[in-house]
Parts: sequence; structure tokens; C-alpha cells
Amino acid sequence: MKISDEISLSARNLLRRKGRTALTLVGVVIGTCMVVLMISLGIAQTKTNEEMLQSWGDLTQVQIYGYGTMVGSDGKPLYLDDAAIANIKQIPHVAAATPYAQAYNLEGTITAGRNDRYMMEIYNLIGIDPTALEPMGFALQSGSWPTNTPASEKAAKLQILIGGSTGYEFQDSRKSYNSPKRYRWQGQTDANGKELPPFVDIDKDKMTLTIKTGEGSTEKTRSWELEIVGVLEPDGAKGYWTRSGVVLRIQDMKMLQKVYNDMTKTKTEQKSYDQVYVKVDDLKNVTDVETAIHELGFSNTYSMNQQREEMQQQVMKSQMIFGGIAAVSLFVAAINIINTMTMAIYERTREIGVMKVLGCELGSIRTMFLLESSTIGFIGGLIGVAFSLLASFVLNNLSTILAAFGQDGGVDLSGLMGGGYYMGGDGSAAISIIPPWLMLAALVFATLVGLVAGILPANKAVKISALEAIRHD
Repeated sequence: MKISDEISLSARNLLRRKGRTALTLVGVVIGTCMVVLMISLGIAQTKTNEEMLQSWGDLTQVQIYGYGTMVGSDGKPLYLDDAAIANIKQIPHVAAATPYAQAYNLEGTITAGRNDRYMMEIYNLIGIDPTALEPMGFALQSGSWPTNTPASEKAAKLQILIGGSTGYEFQDSRKSYNSPKRYRWQGQTDANGKELPPFVDIDKDKMTLTIKTGEGSTEKTRSWELEIVGVLEPDGAKGYWTRSGVVLRIQDMKMLQKVYNDMTKTKTEQKSYDQVYVKVDDLKNVTDVETAIHELGFSNTYSMNQQREEMQQQVMKSQMIFGGIAAVSLFVAAINIINTMTMAIYERTREIGVMKVLGCELGSIRTMFLLESSTIGFIGGLIGVAFSLLASFVLNNLSTILAAFGQDGGVDLSGLMGGGYYMGGDGSAAISIIPPWLMLAALVFATLVGLVAGILPANKAVKISALEAIRHD
């Protein structure tokens, strides 16, 4: 028997009992639709979680903290210093590593304007390895990156990167602290509604960094002119200081700390950096890198990947629960297919006997029944995918649809998949995402369910005795 004849016979037999075939298809449609929807909800929730975490910080970044006492495997004190950072850089998949130092232990100001009228505190002063800035994912609005030359106390200028809004951090020192004219903030307007510029123009005005100690006759100061070599692209996920901070080279920050310690006659030297940022080349390698850092003895780490994994586990648990329910639907559909094909065998026993007497191969008879069951699975899967696409569209545009019927309130879907969905009036949240691979996988899976369900009836058909089948009424 030709394959075309087998396909023709299979199609004719399915159409012979349209009602029974349709009812069997319903089970496959429901099961396929349920499975696709449950997976699509999980995909959407995972994407939402990652976008949310990405807005909080870099998912491929690991922070190491140098607080407290750390002891190595040999029992000796462990320091998060330059030597430790060099070892961390040797870990596979580490793209960059840099200390992150703030001017907590320094006292001083940054001034600008005539007679240093405008002033800002140095709490926004950040020290970072200049060679790590670009690999860490920072970008420039203008200018260039600082050079990686040694620091010098005698240097006339210190290279800095600056945030585009840093000019608003300056205050007018001639005004009292209680005067609103002492401060400027971004977006502030005058009586005519015109936006007020910052006190300091970062592109034109000269800035001076001064560290000081003591008061009155005991006051000591050291000053350096600041050379702005580049303006940072603001990125809230990487730090507020990309918008309104002043970034020094780490070697210059250490030099300032040394000068300040000499001025205050402080002999205690900080051996560990407070924080070190490590950039990993790919999200999938973050866990391995973090584990390797722990093996070096630095167990006090944090990464967004930790929260990401926790969220993924929560989504996976929800998917397993709902996916189990959907799998039961497909299991019931498979039983229906077995029942339908078994009934078809009893109704077509005489036909099977005639085919055997005429010399039809057993394999062709088996293939014919497997084609019928696979077709039920394929068509059911096709319709199920179509219904899941429709359901996905409705979920993603539920607020818009409700608004069309006069229901303007948002729809709270916070319990769905264990996530925190809330669709406002613009319907912007993605509740369900069905990628092409999921549609194809669902179609293949539904077809395989039909094929597997047809194996038992097909084997039953080929075992029927030809003589008994001919005698069958």
C-alpha cells in the first residue's frame, strides 16, 4: 500500500465519525492550550523579573565587601587589597574588577566660581580603577577615559569623570543655609517658568578640590585643580553618581587619603577596600564566579543573580503546579484518543480482515492507525496553539479590552504565577509571552501524544485474525 493510500484512508476514516473525532480533538486542544499558556506565563514572569532586577543594578556584577575580619585557609588575616583584586581578575569569565572607594574618611570641599563662591561636599567623590570603567559597562556622553598613570602628590591637576548633573550639587556659600537661594536643583524654574541653570557649568568653570584638617590657626589645607576629561552617561542601575558624582582614579583617591592621614598624623592604614566590584562576562557564569570568589576566602558577596535565582525558583514552582494540571488534561486527551482508536478498530474489524486477505502488509495497517491518531494530535495541537495565542492576546490587553466596555480600573493579577503583575490603564504589562519555539514545541508534543496513544490500538489491529475478521458482522 502506498503512503498516499494510507493517508487517504486515514483521512476518510476520521471524517466518517466527525462527532467522535471532534470530541476527541477537544481534549487535545484544551491540554495543548493549557500547557502553552502556563509556560508562556512563566516566560513573561521571568522576563519581568529580569527587567526589574536590571533596573536595580547590573545582573552580571558581583559586589565583594571588605568589612569585618577575614581569615584565609592558612589561618592568616585576609585583606581585600590590590593583591586580592589581581587574583580575582585571574578567575575565568571575570571581565573586570575594581575597588569602589568613597571619601568617607576625608574632610574637604570642591569649589568653583569667582573666589570659590560655589561649594559642594566631597561625599559624591568616588574612586575607581580607570582601566575597569569601560569593561564594567560605563559609557561617556563626551570626552575620554582617564589615563592610568601613577598618582603624584605634586600633580597640579587630578583627572576626573563627572556626571552631567553634578553642577546642581553646588551651593552658593554666600547665602545662609536657611535661604532657598543657596540651592539649585534640576528642573527648578524662575517666576517666568524658565528652567534655572546650575550654579556651576561643568563644561566651562574651573573646579578645585581641597582637603583640610583642623580649624582656625590649626587648619591645614591641600588643594588640586580638577581636570574634567569626560562626562558620564547617566545610568541609575550602575549608581546615582553616574548622574551627579565626581569620579577619581583609584590611585588618586589613595593618594588623597595618604595626604590626609599625614596632615592628621593618622598612622592607622586601611588594608582592605570597603567594596570591590567584579564584572562577569555573561549572566550564566555569575554563579561560578561568585563561588570561585568564596573559595578565595571572600564570602561576603552580593549579586543580583541571587535574587534572580530565587525568583526563578518561585516561578518554576508555580509552573510545575499549573503545568501538572495541564499535563493531566493531555493525559486525559491521550486516553480519549486510545478509546476512539479502539472503537474504530471494533467498527472496522471486517475491513481490516479484507485488507489482510488481499495481502496488505501488517506494517501498512499499523501505519494507517498511527497516522489517524497522530493527525488527531496534530490538529488538536494546531487549534490549541491558536487558542493559546488568542488567550495570550486577551491577557496582555485586558485593561484595554475592559476599558472598551467602560471598565477603566486596572486589573490586579498579582497572584498569577506567584508574581507581582498589575496592569494599569495602558495595559503595558506583558502577562503572557509565546515565542515561536514554544508554538512549534507544543505542536510537536501534541502530535507525539497522539502517536504514542495510537500505538496500543494499532498493535491490536494487526493482531486480529484475518478469517475471524471476515466473519465479523
